[in-house]
Amino acid sequence: MATIDERIASLEAKLKQERAKKQKVEARKRAIERKLQRAADTRRKILAGALVLELIERDEASRQRFMQRLDAYLTQPEDRALFGLNENDGSGN
Repeated sequence: MATIDERIASLEAKLKQERAKKQKVEARKRAIERKLQRAADTRRKILAGALVLELIERDEASRQRFMQRLDAYLTQPEDRALFGLNENDGSGN
């Protein structure tokens, strides 16, 4: 028969294991939630971008304003290249 101290030690060990399991489950839930949030954010950007591209295809004045703003906004050469902008710093100089 186990002594009271041994039983307490055993129960404390089990409690520690269960707490660790709970932390893992909670971490997994947070990771899934972050993944879903990133996916939703990406989808919003794609849909908004599709709308903007459609609008600028239909209206030259909107296209000009958009491209001017994009020219000032984008600084990375690879990003600027996607829109056919030259590789300056986007300052308009």
